[in-house]
Amino acid sequence: MGKQLRQQRRGKGTSVYRSPSHRHVADIRYPRLDANSGTIEDLVHAPGRSGPLAKVDFAGRKVFLIAAEGMMVGNEVSYGVPGRIAPGNVVPISSVPEGTFVYNIEGQPGDGGKFVRTAGTSATVVSRGDKVVVLMPSGTFKSFDPRCSATVGVVAGGGMKEKPFGKAGNKIHAYRSRSKATFSVKGLAMNAVDHPHGGGGHPHVGKPSTVSRNAPPGRKVGRLSPKRRK
Repeated sequence: MGKQLRQQRRGKGTSVYRSPSHRHVADIRYPRLDANSGTIEDLVHAPGRSGPLAKVDFAGRKVFLIAAEGMMVGNEVSYGVPGRIAPGNVVPISSVPEGTFVYNIEGQPGDGGKFVRTAGTSATVVSRGDKVVVLMPSGTFKSFDPRCSATVGVVAGGGMKEKPFGKAGNKIHAYRSRSKATFSVKGLAMNAVDHPHGGGGHPHVGKPSTVSRNAPPGRKVGRLSPKRRK
């Protein structure tokens, strides 16, 4: 008996798992700019993201950046200037002092930012040298090229998960709006009239649940059949 793998369904890229384009305000990447500073024009809600965005005017060019906690309309933001350590400033990670919070870190110089972009998250610079060692939100240590860019501070919108959904229906609507798979009740928990696995005084699926050792990849998961004893 095969098992339906969620990661296989997600890999097919159907509409159930594809992130809807109309929820994304812009492609959030570090641009190539001639100006070293800009002014925050607006803080924008981005439905496809967990945190808000900051619309920054760099000498007439409008750029969207991930907003930091404490950002306000009218504040100035520096871009690419080493040593300017203030929330929202984009600097080379080699110029960030140890113990400073950073986010939206580039994996390779010039890739536009790949790590620590979720609302309320931040990483901590631990040491600097040939490589810059950063303590990630997961608790692991990761090394970065000193030329990689990062934004100083903590991603805004960290309290979004503190409000309870209250009921399952609200969570289902929230998941569907982000094209995430909603939950489904397992057949084992149903009544016998509702599912072949349902009913009984204790958990039992009603048929052999082991998987053949000759099953093809993708189906050979879960409880494999026992080896033959001679």
